[in-house]
Amino acid sequence: MPPPAHPCEGDPVNDDWEDRVTAAWATFDTYPPERAADFRAVVDTLVAELPPDSPLGPFERACAWDSTGHSDRAVPLYREALARGLSGYKGRRARIQLASSLRNTGLAEEGVALLTPELDGPSDELDDAVRATLALCLSSLGRDREGLALVLGALAPHLPRYQRSMANYARALTDPVG
Repeated sequence: MPPPAHPCEGDPVNDDWEDRVTAAWATFDTYPPERAADFRAVVDTLVAELPPDSPLGPFERACAWDSTGHSDRAVPLYREALARGLSGYKGRRARIQLASSLRNTGLAEEGVALLTPELDGPSDELDDAVRATLALCLSSLGRDREGLALVLGALAPHLPRYQRSMANYARALTDPVG
């Protein structure tokens, strides 16, 4: 299921802009690390077309900084995008990516606090990414059993067999009785 074309209610982004952003990201792997600034400039050019208060601007810029190895520069931009009302699919992506960047910058506890509510939110194709990122944050805090339980729980439904067993093993890892 593709993400919605317009991730923010009332944002004047059109399909052409979204298509050009998607096309820019499709070229990301053609930029060697020494040309990371060139890729970020492409994103900045697209962001410049948005209204100044659009949450998509800081989100796309955060993604570009994050993807070029600068989690520290991405964190405030993800926060800004969410504070401006980024919602829906891209809002959920922003929370996942922010939690990952928080972990990378030594703030894993904040990442756990950000993603834990996502476990009870509406389900979509990002559910496993939520669990995987949360598991990494938990592991960074020395809570490996909880992280492993999340990963096994996410993996279980994808297995051709042993779904019930793996789901039970995942629960047992964090069961206070077990």
